[in-house]
Amino acid sequence: MDNRDAVSAFLRSRRDRISPEQAGLPVYGRRRVAGLRRGEVATLAGVSVEYYTRLERGSLRGVSDSVLDALAQALRLDETERMYLYDLARAAGPAPEARTRKRAARATVRPSVARIVEGMPGLPACVMNSRLDALTSNPLGRALYSEMYADPTCGGNVARFSFLTPAARRFYADWEHMARFAVGALRIEAGKNPYDRDLSNLIGELSTRSEAFRVMWGSQDVHVFRQTTKRFNHPVVGALELDQETLNLPDESGLSVLVYSAPPGSAAADGLKLLASWSATAGQEQAALPGDEPSPRQP
Repeated sequence: MDNRDAVSAFLRSRRDRISPEQAGLPVYGRRRVAGLRRGEVATLAGVSVEYYTRLERGSLRGVSDSVLDALAQALRLDETERMYLYDLARAAGPAPEARTRKRAARATVRPSVARIVEGMPGLPACVMNSRLDALTSNPLGRALYSEMYADPTCGGNVARFSFLTPAARRFYADWEHMARFAVGALRIEAGKNPYDRDLSNLIGELSTRSEAFRVMWGSQDVHVFRQTTKRFNHPVVGALELDQETLNLPDESGLSVLVYSAPPGSAAADGLKLLASWSATAGQEQAALPGDEPSPRQP
């Protein structure tokens, strides 16, 4: 990841989306740009044009919090975008040599967390890292995302599934919303960890193989996991509208526990029961495939 390029592209994209009228600035004559000029952003942020020009060329190293706050206000950044700008500024600082050479440490799922996920048999649940890899899922979680796990090219990654598996466009009833969320989540992670080689490889792969990803990546939008409702079209049980809760683990791993649920007595709750039944049946059939060794009898 080239942090300077990321900084430059983000600041330009935020500047381009704000009109002078929105910023409360007078408009004189014909304008070549739809958004704000660099000088106008500089005026709003209380810095010189030369200084802002240097910032927009990607140089955030050593920028003070007060300047970042002024930029965020001038560009009307929301809380997520403001956090992303701060992440970019932190990443622009000097990086240890070892950090630039090594892959980011792979976070592992603690056994206690895995037990919690497995201990919710009636709710689809998984542990996901910030690159959107599903590191472990309970049986109902695997059943819900059966098409992702059935495609070996996904590697259990939600972003790959969303953009590279044709079935995903049917599986997600709001595919575009989900796709933009995945892109924004990856962009936030890229801002925090520009030296994560696995992440840069994933983004490069998706940019090469998916035109939709390339277009959405170019929008510079950022998103975070929040409470939400998702609508699925499961190939076996049909339509499911589930509430998603994302619980961030209180450590430095960057892992989150995702849990899906439905209100009692709802059609989605009935759908989860049907999904659990199908999952159990599919598991039994898999265990009974010809050529498998019979299970030893218990006394």
